[in-house]
Amino acid sequence: MSDYEKTSASGNMFGGIVANLGYENAAAAADFYKKAFAAEELNRVATPDGRLMHCHLKINGNSLIINDCFPEHGHPYVAPANIVLHLQTNDAKAWWDRALAAGCTVLMPLETQFWGDNYGHVADPFGVRWSIASPG
Repeated sequence: MSDYEKTSASGNMFGGIVANLGYENAAAAADFYKKAFAAEELNRVATPDGRLMHCHLKINGNSLIINDCFPEHGHPYVAPANIVLHLQTNDAKAWWDRALAAGCTVLMPLETQFWGDNYGHVADPFGVRWSIASPG
């Protein structure tokens, strides 16, 4: 196994850095990401009170870990700021259309940029900003 592919209790994680985001309702976020970004849920672990302590999603071939926040353990919810999750795709328009149909809002229109990519930004209902791009 290379440094690129690591195994955890929830399956293979790809890449050197895997984002782990905290939510007020991680279960709703996971369900939304399945619709908006074709996420595949690889693992979900709930606490006895129903909050998610771990949810491993795979989106466009890469891992995203999400969980509910646990203020009683020093992990209060804080709204996302200056965080952008980037989706490099072969067809930005298809990913863009699916994200908007699921309920994302446009922050920066999908357009051909000066560097040649089709590129734009959306926000999901949980406040996370996503950039979506494909070669122009």
